[in-house]
Amino acid sequence: MSKILELEALRKYYATQKAVDDISFSIEKGSIFGLLGPNGAGKTTLLRMITGIFYPDMGQITFDGKPFDPLNDIRMIGYMPEERGLYKKMKIGEQALYLAQLKGLSRNEAMEKIKYWFKKLEMETWWNKKVEDLSKGMSQKLQFVTTVLHEPKLIILDEPFSGLDPLNANLIKDEIFGLAQRGSTVIFSTHRMEQVEEICDHIVLVNLGKKVLDGSVAEIKQKFKENQFKIRLQEKPTNTNSDAFSVLEDHSNDLVVKIHEGFRSNDVLMHFLQQGTTIESFHEILPSLNEIFIRIVEGSSALTRSFQKVD
Repeated sequence: MSKILELEALRKYYATQKAVDDISFSIEKGSIFGLLGPNGAGKTTLLRMITGIFYPDMGQITFDGKPFDPLNDIRMIGYMPEERGLYKKMKIGEQALYLAQLKGLSRNEAMEKIKYWFKKLEMETWWNKKVEDLSKGMSQKLQFVTTVLHEPKLIILDEPFSGLDPLNANLIKDEIFGLAQRGSTVIFSTHRMEQVEEICDHIVLVNLGKKVLDGSVAEIKQKFKENQFKIRLQEKPTNTNSDAFSVLEDHSNDLVVKIHEGFRSNDVLMHFLQQGTTIESFHEILPSLNEIFIRIVEGSSALTRSFQKVD
């Protein structure tokens, strides 16, 4: 699969602060890519360089196989920032039409696409409302439409579900999947790790201006697993002690065990089967992205603090 975006050794400094410090990664076409990090990690600076708002101090951005040209390539990018950029006094229909034409669509093309999206997201009766009269969730839906209606190759969504109720969040989520299936690439930035697990194919985690994690969601969860398993027994045996494992949690017939080095899951199963116990279920416990996020961010921050003390 070819790349839509490649970042090579990007750096951006503000006075003595290293907002982005030698970050490289690439994004496959048609993927949903998670850009993650705590507040102040450098995510916003990265997104602003990808959209041409800022220029990197060093490094190179390649967009769709060519050196990134912000003046021309921006028409192929849709950016929904966390800080919303709608004109509060404008009517919704007029605003959508104006922003679509700024992206290069003719009036007729823009009207056709706006009607399509307004119908799809149940916004048809909103045309003459003003943005200032919208709830946060309604404003969010309008911002999403103005981001995607010109069919950009690259769509950047920063906290797109903020303010949405569960029904509308699912509606937008389905549209994100649909856009990727139709060939758009989505960069998804959020603090909600459960949304990342559900939506993203691949993630990059940045902290203190550096990339600290890069890989597919499945690969990362496998990398950080701790050899823990949950086992449900029909009846609890007298003996749960074994050289093969330790019991971490004991909830009646449900056990959480950690297999010791040199042993396998079969050794756990055999221990209980030999006692005549019926095993109802047995599965590996993989860490959530939220757990991995906290572990990595706290670890990298502590390491940086220790270096600063040495200096």
